[in-house]
Amino acid sequence: MSNREATMKRLTALFLAIAALASAQEQSVKPGINAKYLDPNMRVEEFTQKFETESREIFHQREKIITNVGLKPGMVMADIGAGTGLFTVPFSQAVGPTGKVYAVDIVKSFIEHIKARASKANVANVETVLCKERSVELPESSIDLAFICDVYHHFEYPQATLASLHKALKPGGEIVLIDFKRIPGESSDFVMGHVRAGQEVFEAEVSAAGFEKIAEVKDVLTENYFARFKKK
Repeated sequence: MSNREATMKRLTALFLAIAALASAQEQSVKPGINAKYLDPNMRVEEFTQKFETESREIFHQREKIITNVGLKPGMVMADIGAGTGLFTVPFSQAVGPTGKVYAVDIVKSFIEHIKARASKANVANVETVLCKERSVELPESSIDLAFICDVYHHFEYPQATLASLHKALKPGGEIVLIDFKRIPGESSDFVMGHVRAGQEVFEAEVSAAGFEKIAEVKDVLTENYFARFKKK
């Protein structure tokens, strides 16, 4: 190992140690944002009807979204906040039998629902992961891409969660971030009350966590933005 490689290794270790300390001390940015999902009486069927309806832009444009994510056979990706599994099975088909999809969610009922959905679709390359509030719980350098769709605003501890994603992504790995446009005077009352910040704030948080914005898809969504980031 050269002196430069050794120095870079030490700096990376230091960065990770600092990030871990900061993440452990991070305060919730929106307490209770996930309470309804963590309610023991939560019914997956109700959220399936809510999430998978043509009136929801993400559902209506799902095929275009999947195409623009740009998955290729053999890739390993994570569907972060997979929910009812709307994208999980199509992603598993896109990466093919040599690839893999981690379906990650904080809600155990959603995880069980996705397992059943994958089994019914007869796909064997989906692995479910019950994550934590501060961590996606994925192995280090295990994924090529993380897909975060209408989920980032549910990150109660974004700094910690992004740090865990940075660690899980391979060198040069990417994040696809889709979330609501929050524009005063334009966005709905629901978005203004539910989503804590707009695109500029969320993108700044992702960039500060060690990612670089590399692209934005402009012609697929109107109520949401669609950005790509690369791990530095």
